[in-house]
Amino acid sequence: MSSSKATIKDKSTKLEYTFKSDVLFKMLFVKYPNLLKRLVAVLLGIPLESIEKFQTINTEMPPEEIGKKFCRLDINMIVNGKRVNLEIQVEDKGNYPERSMFHWAKMFTSSLPAGNNYSLLPKTIVISILGFKQFECDEVHSDFAPMEVNRHEILSDKQRYHFFELPKLPDVDSIDTSNEKNLWLALFNAETEDELEKLISYGGEVMSQAVEAYRGITATEEFRYLEIMRARARHDEAQAIMNAEMRGEKRGENRSDEKWQDVVADKVARIAELEALLNQK
Repeated sequence: MSSSKATIKDKSTKLEYTFKSDVLFKMLFVKYPNLLKRLVAVLLGIPLESIEKFQTINTEMPPEEIGKKFCRLDINMIVNGKRVNLEIQVEDKGNYPERSMFHWAKMFTSSLPAGNNYSLLPKTIVISILGFKQFECDEVHSDFAPMEVNRHEILSDKQRYHFFELPKLPDVDSIDTSNEKNLWLALFNAETEDELEKLISYGGEVMSQAVEAYRGITATEEFRYLEIMRARARHDEAQAIMNAEMRGEKRGENRSDEKWQDVVADKVARIAELEALLNQK
């Protein structure tokens, strides 16, 4: 009886790491390209079997890069000749649509060797999984393309943005489990062992493989070390933003640094917590 109670307690506890961790996100999908391929197919709404060419371009995760502030842990791919960028962003740092456009432009322009015809530029797609609400709508998924505002005529099919807002997703017990996209998004939203177990029961082999990969990676010292490096980088980033806002306030702008003081304090506490856990291991 006591062991049964312990199991129930385990399942209700918060996950030490969630799928929203960009270090986990990058490590998991680089190490398990079959899961990445399936996720991309689901998010783009295309049949998995239609993907004949699939390649991840930026697989490296050097600790010195992860430890830099403002470092992105996105995933760049070539999918059937198209360029696809996938990123998870938990915190709203402002101007996210503009940031997405900037990274789309860099990826799009770097795809054409000098001297080649513009017609050879590939279709370039940015997929963003967001841990915050970005748009004033109820839909979880927003799909953008440049178009004429009156005729709604698409300017080009080579520019596309997909945003998935996790806070708008219902809880695990309320999602439509027949839709695999909902299962993947619920996985990114999961906060407890109980939610993971439910997703395994709903999603079968695919969710089981994803959760098994998650548990394997989060148990490694490599992941824990990189997560500490990432936490330090987030602290440095928050400190840099706070300092910039304080300089703006000194120039007479109406801004408060209280928000960023809280953010920096949270980052320092998280770093200490992660280092203590690593030392225990």
